[in-house]
Amino acid sequence: MDFLHSEAADRIIGRLDDIGQRFSTVLDLGTHSGALFRALERRPEIETVVAADPSFAFLNRLHGLRVAADPELVPFREGSFDLAVSALALHWVDDLPGTLVQLRRVLKSDGLLLAAMLGGRSLSELRTALFEAELAEEGGVSPRVSPAADLRDIAGLLLRAGFAMPVADTEILAVTYSDVVTMMHDLRGMGETNALLARRRTPLRRGTLARAAAIYAERFGFPEGRIPATFEILFLTGRAP
Repeated sequence: MDFLHSEAADRIIGRLDDIGQRFSTVLDLGTHSGALFRALERRPEIETVVAADPSFAFLNRLHGLRVAADPELVPFREGSFDLAVSALALHWVDDLPGTLVQLRRVLKSDGLLLAAMLGGRSLSELRTALFEAELAEEGGVSPRVSPAADLRDIAGLLLRAGFAMPVADTEILAVTYSDVVTMMHDLRGMGETNALLARRRTPLRRGTLARAAAIYAERFGFPEGRIPATFEILFLTGRAP
């Protein structure tokens, strides 16, 4: 169930409603499941929405204008869009400042960027449980959860990329699961698992996973037996000068 991208898409649409500006040409960068793309297409004031994603599988689920493109190589002419949006794609790019520069370039004068990405407090409970379990069971640790940006850095990156009136803020999405294994299956289904090159390539040992589950439940679990998972969503807003 891809609730995370759907929730990010809903919150971006809500922020567009709050802004109250009309946009006619829109780029959806990293369209993923297409939740944001479809919501934008339903808005009567928008004439053109372009979905860009490196995955043909995602693009084939959609109709309309679609471009196979990596978020780090934005293949559009300068000044092509009134609005650029991105729901949970930017935390996967290696060169975030470079991608932000390209997004600013493809926006028209006074065009708006509105993006959501996972922040550094995401999955803090899972990160702690895996770290302590692996250290206890295997005598060492490897990165098991992908890193993410901190809120205090994002506004500065927008400014460096040439955006005017940069704003960065954060919202916390808290969900619960029955157990750690269910959570990991959900993360894999949403495409939000660890992609670090430095990660250990072998699966978690059975004993390490059991220890992590016990630590998670003891440290963070609720009395009724469920465990929480925290997702920090950073929202980036900026204007092309």
